[in-house]
Amino acid sequence: MLFDTHVHLNADQFFEDRDETIQRAFDNGVNYMVVVGFDRETIPLAIEIAEQYETIYAAVGWHPVDAVDMTEEDLSWIEELSSHPKVVALGEMGLDYHWDKSPEKVQKDVFRKQIALAKKVNMPIIIHNREATEDIMKVLQEEDAKEVGGIMHCYNDSAEYVQSFLDMDFYISLGGPVTFKNAKLPKDVAVEVPLDRLLVETDAPFLAPHPNRGKRNEPSYVKLVAEKIAELRDMPFDELSRITTKNAFTFFNIDEKA
Repeated sequence: MLFDTHVHLNADQFFEDRDETIQRAFDNGVNYMVVVGFDRETIPLAIEIAEQYETIYAAVGWHPVDAVDMTEEDLSWIEELSSHPKVVALGEMGLDYHWDKSPEKVQKDVFRKQIALAKKVNMPIIIHNREATEDIMKVLQEEDAKEVGGIMHCYNDSAEYVQSFLDMDFYISLGGPVTFKNAKLPKDVAVEVPLDRLLVETDAPFLAPHPNRGKRNEPSYVKLVAEKIAELRDMPFDELSRITTKNAFTFFNIDEKA
């Protein structure tokens, strides 16, 4: 059994075959998923999908690329949705210095507001980080994000930073890049992260793992991620699956369905 901790089944790429994609995941042993909503369009659909499937959950937050678009009304809306029984985390939130739509100052302000909200509603957070690791760490420390804990989603930075995130009660989640031939960083991280802090994800429809790189990703492919990590750690795939799934249950505070 596997748990895809970060998937965008609410993306346009799944509009025509969402139900079939979900069934394929179930058929491949991916029994649990968290669909992540990150703006006005994707948040309602994330919750709608979670309501339709017993073992699919939702996360709601505001993506840093679109930070410039977030209003106080949006923040209040996210707070209201945080009490929904299928919402298990706030996010994805964070910093993204690759794109230039939202100024860094605005991104940090929106990031801090969402951390404060997470502490208010006592809910863990999911972090998006692109080319901003040092600043992400600084904001998390200054805002005492350890109070709620979180996930470093699709972690793709140096292993040297991992301990600092672990010290703040964060989990490290790995996706498709760990399977890429020349992707040294996620492979190093896959070996070094303590097993009780390791999660797996797809970030579908993005970052499809080898041998599907360049194609549309989907939650059934999280098995390829878990297989590669098990290989790198020289451990049985079934054990890696069991441990990462148990970690996800613990992090999201959900009970396994019979």
